[in-house]
Amino acid sequence: MGIFNQKSKIKPAPQEVRVEKVIVQQKPRSFLTPNVPRASSSQYAAAARRSPNPRLSRPKSASPYPSSSDEKRAAIARKRKAVTSTPRDSPAFGNDSESEDEDDDLFRKRFRRNESRSVDLNRKLRHKKAFGDEIRDSRIIHAADIASVATKCPPIHGAKPEEVPIELQYPSRCKRERYELVWQKDKIDAVKDILSVIEHVAETYLTDDEAKPFIDNNASFRRQMERAISEKYRDIPVFRTALQNYNDKLLELVENGTIAKNLDELHHLPPSLVSFILTQVYDRTVAPKVDSLKQYQMGSDNVYGELLHPFVTKLLVEQTKMTSDQVFIDLGSGVGNVVLQAALEIGCRSYGCEMMENACNLAEAQEKEFRSRCLLWGVAHGRVHLERGDFRTNAKILEKLKEADVILVNNKAFTSTLNDALINMFLDLKKGCKIISLKSFVHENKTAINDVANSILDVQRYRYHENWVSWAAAEGDYYISTKK
Repeated sequence: MGIFNQKSKIKPAPQEVRVEKVIVQQKPRSFLTPNVPRASSSQYAAAARRSPNPRLSRPKSASPYPSSSDEKRAAIARKRKAVTSTPRDSPAFGNDSESEDEDDDLFRKRFRRNESRSVDLNRKLRHKKAFGDEIRDSRIIHAADIASVATKCPPIHGAKPEEVPIELQYPSRCKRERYELVWQKDKIDAVKDILSVIEHVAETYLTDDEAKPFIDNNASFRRQMERAISEKYRDIPVFRTALQNYNDKLLELVENGTIAKNLDELHHLPPSLVSFILTQVYDRTVAPKVDSLKQYQMGSDNVYGELLHPFVTKLLVEQTKMTSDQVFIDLGSGVGNVVLQAALEIGCRSYGCEMMENACNLAEAQEKEFRSRCLLWGVAHGRVHLERGDFRTNAKILEKLKEADVILVNNKAFTSTLNDALINMFLDLKKGCKIISLKSFVHENKTAINDVANSILDVQRYRYHENWVSWAAAEGDYYISTKK
């Protein structure tokens, strides 16, 4: 073609195509670093976040470590979102599209049970109390307790007062969760939450044929709700009818034993559902009080930050390959995020120890809601044990360290004194125990005097991805040490 799409009169010479065979070496995912600067791990010097789910907005960082702007971090995070992506500063009902390109056939994106991860046949997913004859009260914090007209959230446009309260059925014999059709920035988005629950139920709890009425693009419950709530149609009664039909159908599958039977055939949950359940817990317990986590002394060991869900999945599932019969310990566990994720994603015994009072209070609130919400979802979790106090002197933690298979110590901001104390604690670890840290415990100088860590640990260094920690959007180093 010539200029302005006119046909050129000049005939180009015939092109010759040369084919070369090139061998490209794969970039190694990790490399040995037997001598790296010392450190430890537990809490992270960082700004407290409003939610571990990167969809949600967060206050400006107070981290002592360099980080990108909150705006850039939020933009990157939104791109990583898994289900029905809408930023928290705009309601989920703001758009509608009939195009198949935008929906991209959600049904084909369903969770595949033959994922490429090792199967832990000892892991039993069905919660023993979730499928009895009686309808149970899971004692959750309802979404309507956080976001409602009573908490000064305005109803969504077009909703009459009597149309605002709604209920959502979960895959268990538990009472439904109460929602209200309201929307306010930094509050639980009822529409988005409900649509996500429906998709997770279809992806994980149902076979392909059973899932069609739930998320098939043409006439599914989910699509009816999306269309009804869109700006183009905005028909709240139709939305409520589709939701009621979903509730009735799911309850039927619960009562006839389909959900329990399907859960019995699974041995792990997809990471997207793990992340969603944990985010629900966080949004109802930590997010309303997140500002209290910024009350710490800069430059001390007691600073706060979080490893986000994808990072923890990478560590526990892919790299350390934990199983449900093992023991996980988080030294400096903050509000308990990683402890709860290990218990849910792996099903193992999971311990945490924290000394900051505000973080301990929120961790206990999270644990209570976590137990209730796992019952609501019908899934069993591993045992959770949260300890208050200094992990250097806590009797329970010192006892369980001898049994530990994987230990997390986020030592991003620990003093050298605390790091040295940790090294002495590692002397009693069993052979093969893995220690995950944000800095290495081994000296850079191999000949360093009294380098105990170098004599007891083999260390590998890795890189974590952008947006995998709460205190920075950039990539960074982390270390996995193995007790010799």
